[in-house]
Amino acid sequence: MVKAGFKKVFVGIETPSVEALAECHKRQNQNRDLVECVKMLQRAGLEVMGGFIVGFDSDKSDIFKRQFDFIQRSGVVTAMVGLLTALPQTRLWHRLKLEGRLETESSGNNTEVALNFKPRMNGEFLQAGYRELMKRLYEPRNYYRRVQTFLHSHRPAGPRRRFSRTELMALLKSSWALGVWSRGRIGYWRLFLSTLMKRPRQFPQAIELAILGYHFRRVAGKL
Repeated sequence: MVKAGFKKVFVGIETPSVEALAECHKRQNQNRDLVECVKMLQRAGLEVMGGFIVGFDSDKSDIFKRQFDFIQRSGVVTAMVGLLTALPQTRLWHRLKLEGRLETESSGNNTEVALNFKPRMNGEFLQAGYRELMKRLYEPRNYYRRVQTFLHSHRPAGPRRRFSRTELMALLKSSWALGVWSRGRIGYWRLFLSTLMKRPRQFPQAIELAILGYHFRRVAGKL
C-alpha cells in the first residue's frame, strides 16, 4: 500500500478488551499485541486512523480509561470512538431482539450519544463515560502528546513534501488560531518547534494534524 502511494489506513481496532473482542467475534484482533500492530503500520509509513467502540456487554466501568490509555500509547491520532449500536438485521440486532433488549431503531450514527438498546452497564453511566472519554482524547494536551507519539513511530515514505502557496497561508492562519487564541497554544508551539527541529520532513503532517485536532475538539465539545 505504501509503494502504491497510500498514506493513511482505517483500522477497526474496536477495543483493548479481550472479552469484548471475543464477544463481537473480532478474531483477527485477538491473541496479538494491538499496540505493536499499530506501530508496525506506522513504521511502514501509514497513519492509522482507528475505530473504537464502548458499550459491549462485557465492558466494565474501567473501559473508558482502558480505551484512553490504549489510544494514547498507540499514537492513533484520529480515534473514532462510538457507542455500540444495534444495526437492523445484524447478528447483534437479532441477539438483542431475542433477549428483549431492543428499544428503538438505530439512526446509524454511533457518535450521537444515543442508545437503541438496553446495555448491561448503566445507560447514563455509559453515555457520561463516553462523553468524558471523547473530551479527554481531544483535550489539547492529550491530543498533541498523541501526535508526538505518532510522529516518533511514523516513517514517512515517498518524496519530501513541500508547502504550496495555499498551504503556507493555511499555516499562517492556523498558527494564529491555534498558537495565539487557542487555550492549547503551549502544546501547539511545543509540537510546532520540536517537529521543525527534530523531524522537519514530518512538519507538514504535524500541522495538518494540529488543524484536524481543532475540528475534533469542536465536535467532541458538542457531544
